[in-house]
Amino acid sequence: MANTLVDKLKRWCRGEAIEESYALLTVVPEDTDVATIELALQTIKCLGRVRVRGRIMSDSNDKVYVLCQSREKVVAEQVPYEVQPYEGAEAWPIITAFDTPSPEDDFNMKLRTLLQAEGKTFSDVQALFTESQPTSSSAESLIRAVTDLLDKTSKPASESGGYRRLRVFSGTVPTPAGEEQFDHWLEQAYLMVEESDGSDKDKRRRIMESLKGPALELIKAIRLSDPDASPVKCLEALESAFGHAESGDDLYFSFRLMQQQRAEKLSDFLRRLERAKLYSVVVCQPITWTEQESISYSKVQ
Repeated sequence: MANTLVDKLKRWCRGEAIEESYALLTVVPEDTDVATIELALQTIKCLGRVRVRGRIMSDSNDKVYVLCQSREKVVAEQVPYEVQPYEGAEAWPIITAFDTPSPEDDFNMKLRTLLQAEGKTFSDVQALFTESQPTSSSAESLIRAVTDLLDKTSKPASESGGYRRLRVFSGTVPTPAGEEQFDHWLEQAYLMVEESDGSDKDKRRRIMESLKGPALELIKAIRLSDPDASPVKCLEALESAFGHAESGDDLYFSFRLMQQQRAEKLSDFLRRLERAKLYSVVVCQPITWTEQESISYSKVQ
């Protein structure tokens, strides 16, 4: 019907010598006077002043096609599909000369966009459509089918990749304003890792996004030695560095006393030394690579 009325409007504009970009067509009850039509259409602010330029009977006996001319240029995207002349009255359709989708087409476009975002197709809806309970109209059946589809594919926020973002933690002592205490941050981070269905890469990214300062440098060093380090391994390293009560001196001497374990590969031992060095840097004084290398070398000999 919409396309037929668009064609009718264009032909009518040619017959009345009205520019299409300032014209619109509406369908009103037969007994509606001109003043009521003009006042109703002028409630659409983007049209400005509106004047009725012609009236002809529609295909049904009780309706009239009305050709109108607006003062402002018609922008199809800004003009509603219909206008309600007064409260409680039946809405009048508004047709412009532009090739705009009908309300049904617009619904189909929005539905297609929604399904694409959910990774589904119209076939999935159709399958659910046949399973859905009979309703009073096809539109209600379609809405029920789409709702069922989204219920089956959607997951609660706590179970999806959209798990709430972690607060910031840096490892700086005392804890700066606006940052999370480590114990609470660690608890939330473990919950995110355990309950989120995202990949390890996504979980690692979320952890690193919430870190800065010494804490971030620690995870960067771990990833440098092990690019595929799991999120749990990253959290365990942070817990070892920031969750214990050892003093800086204790950490420093623990580092100096580290030895290669029996059957432990040299590469694994060096990784342990690297982590211990970083933990010491976070809490107390830096250890140079020369000291590390001499210790590792003396223990390997």
